[in-house]
Amino acid sequence: MGRATPKVAPRDSRHLIPISIVLSMSDPVLVSRQGAVATLTLNRPDALNTLDFAMMDSLVAAVTDVAADDALRVVILRGAGKHFMAGGDLRAFAGELTKARVARQAGFTQMIGRLHSAIELLRGMSHPVVARVHGAVAGFGLSLVAACDLAIAADSAYFASAYRQIALTPDGGMSWTLPRIVGLRKAMEILLLGERFDAQQALQLGLVNRVVPALILDAAVEGVVQALVSGPTLALRNTKRLLHQSSAHSLSEQLNAESRSFGECAGTADFEEGIAAFLEKRPPQFDRG
Repeated sequence: MGRATPKVAPRDSRHLIPISIVLSMSDPVLVSRQGAVATLTLNRPDALNTLDFAMMDSLVAAVTDVAADDALRVVILRGAGKHFMAGGDLRAFAGELTKARVARQAGFTQMIGRLHSAIELLRGMSHPVVARVHGAVAGFGLSLVAACDLAIAADSAYFASAYRQIALTPDGGMSWTLPRIVGLRKAMEILLLGERFDAQQALQLGLVNRVVPALILDAAVEGVVQALVSGPTLALRNTKRLLHQSSAHSLSEQLNAESRSFGECAGTADFEEGIAAFLEKRPPQFDRG
């Protein structure tokens, strides 16, 4: 839950993705829906979207809500204002220092355990999750990005683990996701040294999928979202599930899972449409029921 020191970021572009929310609303995490797309907005812009206790509860509730909505096809995770999330709210944490160390230890252990349900749901929900990344991405913010399925970053974004600076270990699953994404050696470097790195380095490491100029970030995210929304729903959901479960499976187990999924998808109208579109040399129109 570390905290990054902010730097001045370019002004955000006008939002090209239609979202039915007002970013000045008081909820620390906003949920909006437009058709089959849900947007979760981290909504403490004046505090760099740092994670306080109210935001923890709100985030768990919001992720639980969208994970249970089978009508959705894509979830977008974004930050209001100039930053994605600059880590934990250290002013809020400072209020816990008046407690005895044993009580403080128990309280934080329970709190982080409850927060972690949001990470499990992000990874486990059937719909793909796309992170819209800009400004500071630190501590739990970096954990959130690593937990998403795809991440599109502005070229002005910057990243840091930021835990060592306040004598904490990573949370949000970062000790699990980070070595799987960047490799063990690089994960050690990011977490043990706590050095800041930029969007291009994040791209090279595989922490984000694309880096675009900040002025076209919304358009780039919209393009990815529309590609997912127009795709074959069951095939994309099953692909996400197969990839996430692969590290826990033997080759034989994964081959069996692939066989079952392949057969399931072959029995859908989307498969029929895909074959017909190929033979007729036209783009497929999926989700015909």
